[in-house]
Amino acid sequence: MTTEDKYMQRCLQLAQNGLGTTYPNPLVGSVIVSENDEIIGEGWHLKSGEPHAEVNAVRDAEKKGYDGDAFAKATIYVNLEPCSHTGKTPPCASMIVQKGFKKVVVGTLDPHDKVAGKGITIIEKAGIEVVVGILEKECNELNKRFFTFHRRQRPYVILKWAETSDGFIAPATKNEQQPVWITNKYSRQLSHQLRAEEDAILVGAKTVIDDNPSLTCRDWSGKNPTRVILDSRNSITSDYQVMDDAAPTLKLQLSSSNTLEILNSLYQNNVQSVIIEGGTTTIQSFIDTGLWDEAYQFMGTEVLFHEGLQAPVLKGDYSMLYRKMIANDVLKIYRKK
Repeated sequence: MTTEDKYMQRCLQLAQNGLGTTYPNPLVGSVIVSENDEIIGEGWHLKSGEPHAEVNAVRDAEKKGYDGDAFAKATIYVNLEPCSHTGKTPPCASMIVQKGFKKVVVGTLDPHDKVAGKGITIIEKAGIEVVVGILEKECNELNKRFFTFHRRQRPYVILKWAETSDGFIAPATKNEQQPVWITNKYSRQLSHQLRAEEDAILVGAKTVIDDNPSLTCRDWSGKNPTRVILDSRNSITSDYQVMDDAAPTLKLQLSSSNTLEILNSLYQNNVQSVIIEGGTTTIQSFIDTGLWDEAYQFMGTEVLFHEGLQAPVLKGDYSMLYRKMIANDVLKIYRKK
């Protein structure tokens, strides 16, 4: 690993601290390295409207007593191109020029049409050396949600379901209007962590009617995702849990077969990532149209239904990222190619 790789890896580690809280902004970390090859400042972007990673790294260095002379001999690393426009905060590219850094190392360019190379241009015009493309693959992976949203004009789509070891997601009959648990408490906690990391969660009206779920991350500390309900018949009333004030709820009068229209609507509502949680008809519609990016398949190995609602079936060109045990449950994560 080169010196530049090492410090870019640190940027990626810092950026991860903002997962689930930066929407609609990307995940960004920044490191300032002195001429003596020492980190003198670090920062990451925590929340939209608050200072960006580069600003926080500079403030961290200044708190430690470093000033303009130190910056003139230092290199600032950042995993995503510094912004060039004024939004809720001033442009970071201009701040970098003002501080007079010797060198700027960038992981990958920003696909947002308000930036898209403009930040690099500002810095280079000031006579500062710029290096682009360090750990670019890893930087793109970190901001897969942000990049998918701006490059493909749709949210990043994650499919998620739990199935029994005999391939069902729900029994043929049940006596209560609530979910029938297939997986253990550890899998459910991981599921709620996933919710906290994504922008929205989507289910069909039948899931709401059958299970009356809350669709929150109550078993994990984090922000509840926006709840999206496909309600083509306008049958979900205010007495269902998804209509309470625990999280925003967006009702779409679309059926699960209208996957492209669903994603277009979510894009128009600035949803960058969405978990498709059910039921089988809804999830299978996204599989059949190829409009998905990742899939989380939880299997409860100690539960059998024998009959009921069959689990979704993946198809097309995809690969398994990894498989792991969660106590007695099995989790398989897939990525569409």
